[in-house]
Amino acid sequence: MKQVLIKKGKAIVEKVPAPSVERGTVLVETAYSCISIGTEMAGVKEGSKSLIQRAIENPEYVATAARMAFEQGIRRTLSIVKGVLESGNPIGYSASGTVIQVGEEITDIQIGDHVACAGAGIANHAEIINVPRNLVIRIPESLDLSDASTVTLGAIALQGIRRANPTLGETFLVLGLGILGQLTVQLLKANGCRVIGFDPDKTRVDLAKSLGMEFGLCKEEDLIQKVFQLTNGYGADGVVITAAAESDEPVSQAFQSCRKKGRVILVGDVGLNLKRSDFYVKELDFLISTSYGPGRYETNYEKKGLDYPIGYVRWTENRNMQEYIRLLTDGIINIKTLIQREYEIEDAPLAYDEIKNGKDNPLMVLLKYEGRDISTKLDSKVDVTSRWISREGKLNVA
Repeated sequence: MKQVLIKKGKAIVEKVPAPSVERGTVLVETAYSCISIGTEMAGVKEGSKSLIQRAIENPEYVATAARMAFEQGIRRTLSIVKGVLESGNPIGYSASGTVIQVGEEITDIQIGDHVACAGAGIANHAEIINVPRNLVIRIPESLDLSDASTVTLGAIALQGIRRANPTLGETFLVLGLGILGQLTVQLLKANGCRVIGFDPDKTRVDLAKSLGMEFGLCKEEDLIQKVFQLTNGYGADGVVITAAAESDEPVSQAFQSCRKKGRVILVGDVGLNLKRSDFYVKELDFLISTSYGPGRYETNYEKKGLDYPIGYVRWTENRNMQEYIRLLTDGIINIKTLIQREYEIEDAPLAYDEIKNGKDNPLMVLLKYEGRDISTKLDSKVDVTSRWISREGKLNVA
């Protein structure tokens, strides 16, 4: 089968053995996968760095390597590191397709079902993916598979809304109108909120306004003053940060834009050198939204399929995925306007190059997979699908 790999900072498409279905997983023939531009381009950039650069910037890698060398020996450790660098890393974490095999212990998904899949190192850009039960959901036949392939990004945005806990009539500021910001705007509108959005890119502001956002701002110097003007001098009830920036400015602006006892929710990846004066007097709440929701980064949940009882954890990552798909199906979320480019899987290197070079600055890009005889794709199976992504992984969004 064909799979996209990142090797030495470049996207390549290689033929690799297809995965085998396992206990508690389903095998999916991919129809579409969604390129998460912020997160994946950060991975491409990381892949282009030397081992020394990575070690300096990520000292935890050194600790991991030292531990491995102690347990398995220096020669074995060097062999593993060399193998990873030479073989390339799988990439992608949001996809849709059709179930072609069902593993033991799964009774609620059948061969032929249309599904949406999530998970870094799981829902890869590949013709066939092996997905644990808690990272896959059935979708209605009426929903386009292209729309459903955005499920992971939708669940991330939805978890941010759950952390914000908006109420009818509140005014929220969304900082950063990339794909997560655009989805956040629509989700806040669905909750009956007034929405102010900020992004230095006017085209993104205009797009969000066309999807229901009341007020859009582009100039940083006017941001805080404008927010207070638009809220009768009180400030925003809440701010959702969906920007990606190394600067601490977004979080400072968020605090300054809030009313007294408001809340700020961090969905994106920004600098976090906080200024006490920005939030102390107002007694603000600062909340972190972790990826798709409860269950994320928990091996027992994601890999072993142990669910949280709904009476104790209402919205797990799988249930967030289900709700996002329902919102798409019911037409509450407009995703088609946000999908701005599609490439065939064979053209994935071109897709990454054009994104890297800033061509048109698309919000969302999909990879499309042409259906072929499944038996040819399943030749030379392997038992293990892909590398598991540890909880130390970073999420970058734009």
